[in-house]
Amino acid sequence: MASKPLPQRAVRAVGESSLSERLARAQELAYAPLMGWARRSPLHTDVLGHSIHPSLTDVTTGCWLGTTLLDLAGGSQSRRGAGILAGLGVLASVPTAIAGAADWSELSGAERRIGAIHALGADAAIALFAGSVVARLRGRHRTGTKLALAGNLVIAGAGFLGGHLALTRGTARRDSFAESN
Repeated sequence: MASKPLPQRAVRAVGESSLSERLARAQELAYAPLMGWARRSPLHTDVLGHSIHPSLTDVTTGCWLGTTLLDLAGGSQSRRGAGILAGLGVLASVPTAIAGAADWSELSGAERRIGAIHALGADAAIALFAGSVVARLRGRHRTGTKLALAGNLVIAGAGFLGGHLALTRGTARRDSFAESN
């Protein structure tokens, strides 16, 4: 039998990792005060028939991708727009993260471990983009551009893991909706 492609092997390794399990336990402790509220919030709903988190990620990552496109191709006249998009992405990441945390709190096993690494990557990207916004506000556009580019690379990896959870493992599905149809 042919070996699995590298991305599939990487996801499997993350899902089986004892380090991922330790990180998941640490996140549970760190986010415990938020989890109960997140599960009861409007951001954790079955009204769509699936989690709202994947849809919200499109807003966040769209803003951040637009930031980097403007940085790399827009010239100096696009700096203000890039800064605005970076900031809007950071703002959009708040409800996105809350919805994701609520979904993650219901996972177990390999999905929980993969979700923990996904969340760590998303948190790192948020920090990089927040740093980008601060750098831009201080007139350090080149630093802001580098932080945004790094943030996009990190969120691409985190998004790969999140996409695997939602699409391959079906974690975004809401069974109560599926059962009523």
